[in-house]
Amino acid sequence: MAINALPKQVKLVEVGPRDGLQNEKETISAEVKIALVDRLSQAGFVNIEAASFVSPKWVPQMATSTEVMAAIARKPGVLYSALVPNMKGFEAAVAARADEVVIFGSASEAFSQKNINCSIAESIERFREVAQAAKQHKLRLRGSVSCAFGCPYQGAVGADSVADVVQRLRDLGCDEIDIADTIGVGTARQVQQVFERVAREFPLAQLSGHFHDTYGQALANIYASLEVGVAIFHSSVAGLGGCPYAKGATGNVASEDVLYLLHGLGIATGIDLDAVVDAGQFISRHLGRKAVSRAGNAIAARRAAGA
Repeated sequence: MAINALPKQVKLVEVGPRDGLQNEKETISAEVKIALVDRLSQAGFVNIEAASFVSPKWVPQMATSTEVMAAIARKPGVLYSALVPNMKGFEAAVAARADEVVIFGSASEAFSQKNINCSIAESIERFREVAQAAKQHKLRLRGSVSCAFGCPYQGAVGADSVADVVQRLRDLGCDEIDIADTIGVGTARQVQQVFERVAREFPLAQLSGHFHDTYGQALANIYASLEVGVAIFHSSVAGLGGCPYAKGATGNVASEDVLYLLHGLGIATGIDLDAVVDAGQFISRHLGRKAVSRAGNAIAARRAAGA
């Protein structure tokens, strides 16, 4: 394994407004979601997952996605992304002026069967029409590979299984592909091995790491990914999140913690950490609980003590 010089710049994709909030039980108003997205764009994020056009029956928290996309203050140069499960979702995303649509597949056959009652190959084939439509509309297409480091049903997931899904998403024309630790079980060496394997199928510069912090390994896994040249990561303000289809999965790694790590390494992000801390405290107040982010809470406490 070759350890490379760390990237000089990293792109952070903020997933809090979509992946972070989708699992919340209490309804969050569109106004709060809009304010959160606007705070994050003003903080400097250039890619924000703002919506999900799935059936409200399955993910009721995302029922206001059309309203959110219509009212956000769109900042030039920012990609506002939407998750789409099918053509109906795609058409809604187009109508809502999404800049990027996100499709998804699991690296775990058991997870795919358990949740959508079909094989991995069948699940990704269902996105062929969406992928073709995205290209026709000149929309950016992102693919996401869930359970890339472990599955709640089958346990271990091999790197070749992840590579197989990456190949399928590549062949659909994805511009970027996320390698996601949906249940947060990945470890640093495993993460490097998986990225080294999938980089043989798709350019490393277009691969991203999406880590949950269930076992407290997310920051270590990000550092391990940086060592092999990964320069795109997903994070969620205040550590919001979980997965409605993966029991026990806790939140995505907190944006504030990732920024503290990256800035400490001298890696440029273009993002204002203090503004992200404000956004994290803002949404945490609305949820009625403390933010999960350690760096965010520490910075907020230091400010309060100084005041």
